[in-house]
Amino acid sequence: MTALVRDYMTPTPFTIRADAPISEAVRLMEEKQVRGLPVVDDQGKLVGLVSEADLIVREAPLEPPLYITFLGSIIYFESPESFHQHLKKTLGQQVQDVMTPNPHTINVDAPISEAARLMVNHHISRLPVLNAQGELVGIISRHDLLRALHTQETSG
Repeated sequence: MTALVRDYMTPTPFTIRADAPISEAVRLMEEKQVRGLPVVDDQGKLVGLVSEADLIVREAPLEPPLYITFLGSIIYFESPESFHQHLKKTLGQQVQDVMTPNPHTINVDAPISEAARLMVNHHISRLPVLNAQGELVGIISRHDLLRALHTQETSG
């Protein structure tokens, strides 16, 4: 029998609104002892994901991209876009300023192996879980995948 996301996800996860202050996200993560929160709009539709990593970026030193000038042209060694993203997160006041928009998601009826593949391929730690109507119904994390693996190992 194939293990499904629905069997190992955390149902009805704690969420936060996009327009909430960052301090509320920090408080909620600490209070509920979670490492990431799905971000929802006024209608409860998933619009992003905010994680500890997104919040830690705010505290990292801001370094402008390295460049040289050559014959009157600027040549960047790094992407100026990543600098602008870091700047936005550093100066942001609301969750929408620091969240990862349009996160990868997974269907509630998908096999656990698909969740693992997405997490590995995209270097992410958690996936919001959606039902057939596209509604947020849960969240699955790397920890949940380990639990699934342990269950399969002990029952197999």
